[in-house]
Amino acid sequence: MTGVLPSQALEALIARGVIAAEVPFATGQVQPASLDLRLGTKAYRVRASFLAGAGRRVADRLAAFTMHEIDLRPGAVLEKNCVYLIPLMERLSLPPGLSAVANAKSSTGRLDLLTRVITDGGVEFDRIPEGYDGPLYAEVCPRSFSVLVRPGQRLNQIRFRDGQSVLSDTELRALHAVEPLVTGEALISEGLGFSVDLSLPGGLVGYRAKPHTGVVDLDRIGHYPARDFWEEVRSDEAQIILDPGAFYILVSREAVTIPPDYAAEMAPYLAMVGEFRVHYAGFFDPGFGHAVAGGAGSRGVLEVRCHEAPFVLEHGQVVGRLVYERMSERPATLYGQGIASNYQGQGLKLAKQFRL
Repeated sequence: MTGVLPSQALEALIARGVIAAEVPFATGQVQPASLDLRLGTKAYRVRASFLAGAGRRVADRLAAFTMHEIDLRPGAVLEKNCVYLIPLMERLSLPPGLSAVANAKSSTGRLDLLTRVITDGGVEFDRIPEGYDGPLYAEVCPRSFSVLVRPGQRLNQIRFRDGQSVLSDTELRALHAVEPLVTGEALISEGLGFSVDLSLPGGLVGYRAKPHTGVVDLDRIGHYPARDFWEEVRSDEAQIILDPGAFYILVSREAVTIPPDYAAEMAPYLAMVGEFRVHYAGFFDPGFGHAVAGGAGSRGVLEVRCHEAPFVLEHGQVVGRLVYERMSERPATLYGQGIASNYQGQGLKLAKQFRL
């Protein structure tokens, strides 16, 4: 059956060598509908972001862009606003009909780490065509905070697809009629639209990254006081003004549900809705916000960056959409069900490295 491959199918691909790694796979690396990718032992500081291009290897292009090589084994700091290329531990040998798409993990996006997967012969970020046989690389550019990284850390995740199974708007409406996907009325247009919540109890509606902070060690969970890295964003008027270049953590007004037989991906809404971008750093796994997996609807956390001009963002403004896909079969384990799932039942929430 076509669709997104579940955890048990990913385990089978690993057993067959379709997904391989230079070191054994780690516990928890296989998620309900995706595989976490791990940083290798070295990083290359490069002058600029690049794609390999058709018929060219990433390794061959590195010589033209590398400034210096960094050993990650003792831990290394990736500096804010610098671009790094890091070979990943995993490699692929995809058969015909099986393609893959990568994305940043949720905590990666909430740290404002721009990270994308590139491949040999690649002409797009985060897209791996059927039949690809070769290594994987992560391009990483910290935007708000410098970060301390080590081999084996997981900034990216990858999802595998057998054919295409994106739900049409008609199919999405039918699914919503049987099993509500959001609280309230569903805005369905090329996916399920969601809006921003700027009317939260107490007036705290989000966080804005401070421009001058210390380094974030990605392994330190619940370690850093939020006040050292974030300013509270408050509003009694159900609106805020986004400052150009600033990075914000906000939350969706709608509580989202992903049924067990489906997966979703966050995508931009419309480029012309405003002078800002909602980063779509996340896959939504089967069971996210679903009662069968211990959820009761979970808000979508929004990573927002304003562009050239200040922009008034208002409560209820539509800022993004979820594109739903069928699973090829139900995963053996759902999000939040017997696995470490940091964001099940979430509301407005910073990355897991911070404590309030």
